[in-house]
Amino acid sequence: MVPGKLSPFLERADKTQAESLAIVSLKRDQQVPVILRDLAHGSKDTITNTRFGSFPHSTLLGKPWGSQIMATNVNAKETRKGKKRKREDDSEEAQGDADDDGGALPPAYEAASRGFAHILPPTPELWTVSLPHRTQVVYTPDYSFVLQKLKAGPGDSLVEAGAGSGSFTHASARAVFNGPSPGGDRNVTNGHAAKKRQRHGKVYSFEYHEPRARQLQREVIEHGLDAVVTVTHRDVYERGFLLEDGTSPEADVVFLDLPEPHKALERLVRSPPDGSASPLNPHGPVRLCAFSPCIEQVQQTVEAMRRLGWVEISTFELQHRRLDVRRDLVSLKYEGLRGVNATAANVEEAMTKLKELEAKIAQFHETSKQEQTDGEKAGKPARKQDGSAVETKQERLNRIKEEDKTRKVWREGRLVHRTEPDLKTHTSYLTFAILPQAWNEGDERGILHQ
Repeated sequence: MVPGKLSPFLERADKTQAESLAIVSLKRDQQVPVILRDLAHGSKDTITNTRFGSFPHSTLLGKPWGSQIMATNVNAKETRKGKKRKREDDSEEAQGDADDDGGALPPAYEAASRGFAHILPPTPELWTVSLPHRTQVVYTPDYSFVLQKLKAGPGDSLVEAGAGSGSFTHASARAVFNGPSPGGDRNVTNGHAAKKRQRHGKVYSFEYHEPRARQLQREVIEHGLDAVVTVTHRDVYERGFLLEDGTSPEADVVFLDLPEPHKALERLVRSPPDGSASPLNPHGPVRLCAFSPCIEQVQQTVEAMRRLGWVEISTFELQHRRLDVRRDLVSLKYEGLRGVNATAANVEEAMTKLKELEAKIAQFHETSKQEQTDGEKAGKPARKQDGSAVETKQERLNRIKEEDKTRKVWREGRLVHRTEPDLKTHTSYLTFAILPQAWNEGDERGILHQ
């Protein structure tokens, strides 16, 4: 990611740009994230190879989002000046090769006979389904429900413990983002400013596994989110949620994706026993969600919440299945077409088909008798009861294909749906709670005097 450029997750241009993340969509459930590289100083073109073909980055740059990109036959690459200088002398040809090697002209590629992809802008939803899995990830149905339930919004300070693969990190960064932080503003501390209108949303992500933390930090920088997201390698059970310099993140929202969230709750208090600063926002209530796969973890978490003063405790289980909506085309008039059920749609179609078969059978027996009598083949076509000729199968298939060119198939048939057989989320429990703002007699007297 180019320094100073806003992340494409937060604000994107109309077209693809170099050194920026893009999603190569091969089909509905298969996306490939790539950092687009341009040709610089005569370097070779970067090529993304997929099961649907090869895509040089020079063919992906400068394209409007959503464009369909044809696959390229990278083995048939030709330079633009090769054939023009074929008959020139060796010295001129050598000079032309030197000019080509200087990178003045980009390489030309031959389009492959088949294969294409779509180039899409990065979003947290697309990143979730295409990211490299280092751990189990929080999928879109889960984190959308969590962020809505926690009321995470622009300007909030959000603490995440258990970053893992970074799925929730990207979604929460978009949720709290409310504009780039002003450079060099010393009055802004940990996403908070002296005036509320100057407050900028921040995400503080903690991960105890060092390789995962380092990889997430690299991805955050590549995606241009380092101004919004701060990744810290730490065991929050032992060292809590303060930043590296000892200051407080002043969290408004907390998300715990930990094996033992009840232990982390001991660090999320208004007045820590050791006298250190609290990681919570002292000027308002704090909303929390604990992501737990086992009901025993939920029981321990709820007990700790009640003991530490958390209120409005509730637990949810989320089971999300996608609905596949399509048109069910059932009729003999679709015979020979793809994606249809070429059987009789009603009794009338079945009777018509049966009469045609009976006419063919009768014609077959009549022809056999005539051949036995005359000793020759009779070439008379089968006929219906009304005297009209019965179509052969090949004639019928050809007629259906011709009619299909003008038929509006998307408006025919029945609109049906099928439920996805497998869950795309983890079997887990989401426990929510609120820690009220600290209140004492001095605060009460101050309110009464106003």
